[in-house]
Amino acid sequence: MEEGGDGCQKHSITPYEEALDALSSLITKRSRADKSNKGDRFDILFDYMKILDLEEPISQMKVIHVAGTKGKGSTCVFAESILRNCGFHTGLFTSPHLIDVRERFRLDGVDICEEKFLAYFWWCYDRLKENTNEDVPMPTYFRFLALLAFKIFAAEQVDVAILEVGLGGKFDATNVVQAPIVCGISSLGYDHMEILGNTLGEIAGEKAGIFKHGVPAFTVPQPDEAMHVLEEKASQLGANLRVAPPLVADLLNGVKLGLEGEHQYLNAGLAVALCSTWLQRTGHLEATYLEQTSSLPAQFIKGLTAASLQGRAQIVPDTHIDIENPGDLVFYLDGAHSPESMEVCSGWFSLAIKEDSQQPLNYQPQDNSISSHEFIQRHPGKRSRKNSAQILLFNCMSVRDPQLLLPRLMKTCASHGVHFKKALFVPNTSLYYRVGSHASPPTDSQVDLSWQFNLQGVWENLMQGSKGDAKSTDADWEEVKDDTALPTKICENSAVFSSLPLAIKWLRDTVQRNQSIRFQVLVTGSLHLVGDVLKLVKK
Repeated sequence: MEEGGDGCQKHSITPYEEALDALSSLITKRSRADKSNKGDRFDILFDYMKILDLEEPISQMKVIHVAGTKGKGSTCVFAESILRNCGFHTGLFTSPHLIDVRERFRLDGVDICEEKFLAYFWWCYDRLKENTNEDVPMPTYFRFLALLAFKIFAAEQVDVAILEVGLGGKFDATNVVQAPIVCGISSLGYDHMEILGNTLGEIAGEKAGIFKHGVPAFTVPQPDEAMHVLEEKASQLGANLRVAPPLVADLLNGVKLGLEGEHQYLNAGLAVALCSTWLQRTGHLEATYLEQTSSLPAQFIKGLTAASLQGRAQIVPDTHIDIENPGDLVFYLDGAHSPESMEVCSGWFSLAIKEDSQQPLNYQPQDNSISSHEFIQRHPGKRSRKNSAQILLFNCMSVRDPQLLLPRLMKTCASHGVHFKKALFVPNTSLYYRVGSHASPPTDSQVDLSWQFNLQGVWENLMQGSKGDAKSTDADWEEVKDDTALPTKICENSAVFSSLPLAIKWLRDTVQRNQSIRFQVLVTGSLHLVGDVLKLVKK
């Protein structure tokens, strides 16, 4: 700490925080929904590549490029894990990050270390600062991160660079790659329509922008409208498009996929096709495409079962409450933010909490972050006889339609007999214009909660309409009335809090007051919210 001129202690900024401040300066204040974001001077990226001497290294890079609405991150993670287990030196670029920006850059399955990040960051940032001008201004936030990924992977001489498209495809910063080894399109759905278009066909057209002449491409089974556009674009570009079948579970020899949920078999099937083609085209596999009809290589199975991705179907027991059983407040985190993924997330949560009801009372996690099956299988001893209460902790970006997201969530859970006792709506702690935990969030009095009140209104209307269906069998519980953790606006079925820490405090206080009940909290609607919860719970 340093002492300020007024005698008060001031936080001294670390070199890492200094880099995050510089990175934050590249975030444009305009909304992502701003129409001018679409293809905004895409060609300028090639100027940046020249400045950073990246033209030749990128042309030599052996890239797997993946776009899609849902599952593109999971597909990339599966592919990286497979090829790493095949013995290759891997680079993985994904977005967004949940806790630390270094999560976006993985080398051999591990986030880049702070020392290397700082060296590559300042090399790129300083060069660009020196060589940009009015005509070629500094790159925006995501473009800089993509360029930084290319620099890292080139300098680290990775055997394979696996790139997840940030948004869309055609005008995404990762699409400067002119000759990838293979391309993939994961499941398509309605998301980012404000930028990509209002129909599945328009969205598919944007995603297909990553196809390249003569480069094999794979997709998963898609709705007819989307598939027709993908096939048309592939034909126009001279790309050979094939449909990768979902992975057959029997091929894993009784072991589970590393990422949870039935939908992951789609992503795993796509990853197997991408990796097989990458191996073949780089001279490491004779077969043109590994038909996964009878068996998978052991390295593929190991890669698929060892894959991990934070914030997707993740279970984190809260170990911060000083009571006998730390499993009495459990967060179920999934960054679902489209109607289709919301349905998948709700199904996963409903099944996971039923498994959790078998979880032993004496459960003490070594690491407070695990998968569903680990959570219930680690200690098969004494079983819990506690009643449980389900809470929803939710936020979504204002460009999303809660009328599409919340009904899907509620109906899917209800179909499994799961009914939320309370829904909590909070603003994200993360600031869209700041990177790093040292960036101070606005004070409670500065927070605009109009969007959260809107979400609350949608939820209350849904609850009124479903009153006849909800049959709650769980015990009643006492709500906290402590002034320090009171919500800003409380209704019969929901509450709005002015900050996430307040909502977490309210949950922890409620658990203390109701020690005969297990509280199961579904955190969803936004990967940013999931990241903010992880920061607080894992501190």
